[in-house]
Amino acid sequence: MTTLQSATDAALTDAATRTGIKRTELEVLSAEAVTWSDGSLGCPQPGMMYTQALVPGFRIRVRAGAETLDYHSGRRGAPTFCPAGRAVPPVSDNAAI
Repeated sequence: MTTLQSATDAALTDAATRTGIKRTELEVLSAEAVTWSDGSLGCPQPGMMYTQALVPGFRIRVRAGAETLDYHSGRRGAPTFCPAGRAVPPVSDNAAI
């Protein structure tokens, strides 16, 4: 099972690789437990279908220089980068862990 800490660590690692900015220079803007409205985990891809059930997970926002990167995950599996313009807010923040 993924924890908020392990999801945050994975998001920081990906953000450093994705941007070329050292991990120590990245800033975690927020890392929180949330409930996603469906299996897209708040990052639906056009043309895809998703399970229609509430999914507990995490949302992590990382500042990399002037850019803010969004990462979404469920309670199982690593967080994935969600490009700007595709992110959908969770149903609720601070979901029960």
